[in-house]
Amino acid sequence: MPDELYDRTDRAILTILQREGRLSNVELAERVSLSPSSCLRRTKALEAAGFIAAYRAELDRRRLGLGLTVFISLRVEQHSRATSRIIEDALTAIPAVVACHVVSGEADFLVEAVVGDLAAYESLLLDDVLAIDAVTDARSTFAIRTVLSRGPLPVDSVR
Repeated sequence: MPDELYDRTDRAILTILQREGRLSNVELAERVSLSPSSCLRRTKALEAAGFIAAYRAELDRRRLGLGLTVFISLRVEQHSRATSRIIEDALTAIPAVVACHVVSGEADFLVEAVVGDLAAYESLLLDDVLAIDAVTDARSTFAIRTVLSRGPLPVDSVR
């Protein structure tokens, strides 16, 4: 466990905020048995130490018309930091890309993207992903149904 995460109370704050990011400081303090000022001080310290990376609203993909989730395995022509940076920058600039991982195995990158339909996917693949010079192959897998797409991280299991 990193030194900056001191105790059970810090882990409790992180666990609660992952599930209820809009919880007021007063409510959070009550749930972790701290005064509001102590709770705010700890939360700010967790933010400053980088444990809390961001606060945001999770949107419903289907309700927004983005009901098709696709995972795209990419292979690249040359393995280098420069090539990786070019691909990462290009993928980061594509709004449909919601996650990107450098992976081992047959693929070099695993990309998660959300689109409205197959026509939008075709445009994403041909106009954006395969337009990245270093990409030599793309294999796609479509999600039929999402069981879990987020989760709170198991903070209590970190020692």
